[in-house]
Parts: sequence; structure tokens; C-alpha cells
Amino acid sequence: MILPAVLTLGQPTLVNGQAKQAYEVRIVPNEAEHRVDILVDGKPFTAYIYPGGSLKKPVLYPLRSASGTIVTRGFPLEPRPGERVDHPHHVGLWFNYGNVNGIDFWNNSDAIPAKDAGKMGTILHRKIKSHKNGSGRGELEVVMEWVTATGKPILRENTEFIFRAGPDMRAIDRITTLTALDERVVFTDDKEGVIGMRVARQLEQPSDKPEVFTDSSGKATKVAVMNNTGVNGLYRSSEGRTGDQVWGTRGRWTTLTGKIGDETVTLAILDHQGNPGYPTYWHARGYGLFAANPLGQKIFSNGKQELNFTLNPGQSATFRYRVLILSGTATPERIENEFRAFSATRE
Repeated sequence: MILPAVLTLGQPTLVNGQAKQAYEVRIVPNEAEHRVDILVDGKPFTAYIYPGGSLKKPVLYPLRSASGTIVTRGFPLEPRPGERVDHPHHVGLWFNYGNVNGIDFWNNSDAIPAKDAGKMGTILHRKIKSHKNGSGRGELEVVMEWVTATGKPILRENTEFIFRAGPDMRAIDRITTLTALDERVVFTDDKEGVIGMRVARQLEQPSDKPEVFTDSSGKATKVAVMNNTGVNGLYRSSEGRTGDQVWGTRGRWTTLTGKIGDETVTLAILDHQGNPGYPTYWHARGYGLFAANPLGQKIFSNGKQELNFTLNPGQSATFRYRVLILSGTATPERIENEFRAFSATRE
């Protein structure tokens, strides 16, 4: 199925010639279980979860298409047969960074050796600021803090999620404002960042060789060759690059298309023209990490560019991203139209 050229986010649609009301999006906080469920017409879309323990930052998990197909990896929270078990810090959809004043917020998990724990940061949920149900659209605003291993907060995060639903479509806007607290905060150039998702095994790109990926501290993670049956994902960037050629290049948006069971799914992450470091570099790996990183320019440009984005005490910066989950394929022209519409927004 090829999707239409225009995405009607939350708009009424025609069913057999009759106007259909937009889908009801409900935001259901459950503070006792440290989660907020997002429902569309009473069915689960995703959840904002902040259980603590092994999960070192709040995430959206899992993500589903309009038909209910789960498009994110289950490991480490809910492992599924046949999926990869590397990078235990890759959970659902998240936002963090690998080097903030020398602290690593990206790689933190219970798999970190005790000797390295002091180098790791944690993002803590502090409160639900507001939530709103709606027809075709729901909103959730939360407050978090980025804290060091000693428990000292260095950043306050205010994030607004806007969840939208329509036929064959789910969408998430993440609008994140980071504010430096009582010290200067430097996002030292690093490849690990900033908005990322870990996709289901079927949406990975087929691989015929083992690989080793090294983080900024030199820690290597081996990614083994696996059975590629049913694995059929393919990246495409706004600049026309495909597959592994997308990694380490700039672009306004990138898509990942593949088939899960009988359903073809297109995931897209859209950058925003107002974001720091626009247009973003893409940290998009064939093994299933789909991430946009505007702040880690040195490694992606082979040293030709360097940002070291800095916030002075009390200074803020806002990052806006839209994530699309589309049932079917989408042309580059369609995604470009979505990008233009999104970049025109300031909400």
C-alpha cells in the first residue's frame, strides 16, 4: 500500500463517503506503576514509562502502528525470540546524550561495570506537569532532571509530547527544552545522541557479517550475524542516500521501511529547522538503532566540524522532533511535505 501524499494529522476522514470523527486519544497517568498510557480509541499506542532500576531514563515503550503492530525491540524489558540482545540501553524511543560535562547519559544501564558507574548519568522523572485528551490528538507534559552519579542535577528537562492518530498513521512530536542549572553545561562532541529508537528485528537491515561498535570511552560492543529471515528494513534520507550510506550524513529527515508479518511499515524521524545543529547528522545503524544527532558533529565530519554545544547557567535550548509510524510505504515527496509542515510549527 502506498500512502496518500498528504498526512491529515488528527483531521476527519471519509469512510464509505461518510465523515468519520477523528480518533480519540487518551492520556492515562498511573503514578503507582510509574507510567502514563497513551490510548487511541481505547487501544494501546505507547506508554511513557519511568520505572527506575535498570532503566536509566524515561522512554516511550513500546511503539505501535495504527493496526497495533509493535515496531520497537522488546529487549531488555520484554525479550522476544530471535531478536538481538546487544546495547541494553536501547529501549523504545528516548532522548539523551553521551557526553554532558564528561558524564555519559546515553550508555547507562545495569550492564555497566561498577568501576565505570561514576562516569554515568541518569535522567529522573520528576513530575507530570499536565495532560490533555482530545479528538485525534492528546498531550502530555513532563519534567525531568539530568543527574550525575552523585545525584547532582545539572539539567532540567521540560518535555511536551503530542500524540496524534489517524487511519494508517500514528505520530509523536517531542518538544524538549533543556535548561542548565547552577553550572555551565557542555555537550561535548559525541556520536551517542540525541533522539533515538531501537526497532523490531524485522525492520533491521539484513547483515552478512559480524560487527563491533565502540563508544566514545572505548567500550566495544559486538553485534553478531543472525538469521536474516524476515529481516528487510531499509533506510532512506532526505538527501537520497539509502541503507548503510545514511549513517554519519546530514539530512532533514530519514525513513526506515520494512515489513513486519503482513504489514509494511514506514518509520520517519523529522528534524526541525529551529533545532540546534540543523540539519542533523543521522546515527542510523543497520542493526536497528535509528537516531538523529545534531550535536556530535566532529566524528561524523571526520573532524571538519565541531560544535561542543554549550548552555550557561539558566540558559535553555529547545529540540523539536516528529516521529511518524505509517502503515504502508511513503514516497520521499510525501515525507518532504510532512517535514515542511512540521518545520513551520512552533508549538
